[in-house]
Amino acid sequence: MASAPVKFALVLGGGNALGAYHAGVYQALHEAGQQPDWIVGGSAGAINGAVIAGNAPDQRVARLRELWQPSDGGEFTWPGGETMRRSAAVLATLAAGRPGLFAPPGPLGSWWEPDALMNARSLFDTQPMRATLSRLVDFDRLNRGEVRFTAVAVDLDTGDEVLFDTTRDTITPDHLRASAALLPAFPPVEIDGRALVDAGLAANLPLDPVLAAPSREPMLVVAADLLPRCERRPRTLGEAVSRAQDLAFAAQSRRTVERWQAVYPLDARLSGASVSLVRLAYADQGEEVAGKAMDFSPASVRGRWNAGHRDACAMLEKLADGTIALGKPGLNVTSLP
Repeated sequence: MASAPVKFALVLGGGNALGAYHAGVYQALHEAGQQPDWIVGGSAGAINGAVIAGNAPDQRVARLRELWQPSDGGEFTWPGGETMRRSAAVLATLAAGRPGLFAPPGPLGSWWEPDALMNARSLFDTQPMRATLSRLVDFDRLNRGEVRFTAVAVDLDTGDEVLFDTTRDTITPDHLRASAALLPAFPPVEIDGRALVDAGLAANLPLDPVLAAPSREPMLVVAADLLPRCERRPRTLGEAVSRAQDLAFAAQSRRTVERWQAVYPLDARLSGASVSLVRLAYADQGEEVAGKAMDFSPASVRGRWNAGHRDACAMLEKLADGTIALGKPGLNVTSLP
């Protein structure tokens, strides 16, 4: 990326099924020979980040494909066009969950059991995620810290952000389940006596750990955000619901970046830092539907993966030609696309 040594941090935000975008971003980085020194993730970003950091470089893309494109049947089809197909895929997930990640509550995993909804703590149970993560992530490798890894969650009782970092903590599948426990869809996860929930309830794009502790060397921070801040005006009730969700989470990211831009010139600890922050946003969402975060259909996953790959390739070109400069003093922010 540059002739001088540059530390590379990858920050991955939340978005459930939209997280396939992260996999495409990482594939482009991998193909360019760029491997992160530090990964910070929240929710789906924590799961993707653990798969990356918890595998040898030559296995990472394959493991991401196993996570996002399992061989669990053919393409879901539905008459009536793309919107109907995606909406039907959302309804299928709401009815049956996502194999290997989450399922309806109850001993048989079915909404048709008497009183299942009334007695449930959440819409789905994330116990299936344990086995999947244990298979896809080498937790011994992850915790050795060859790539530093940080997972972010929120304390349900206090509202405090909770960071689990391989420099001091031993990460398990439950730490990742906690980071992705978005109420009321998924239940809190108890760790060390604390009930923990999804990172997105505080900071969906968890930039704070990286921006608060820049390295002595110039640092490149690539932050992959799954929810767009700018989008066309909603035309239907479904689009209005989707847009409201986007704005609620994207506003967090905007405020976080603006806060750090104000802090860097004033904080003596940060005055000598050189941080180039590139925010990649999954902005090409014209065909997404309300409930998009529950659309795990193969076609939708491929589209998001390809969008991440395309956007990251464009970023790498800008880094190569100097459009995105590295090594400048302070916090320098570029938003793409």
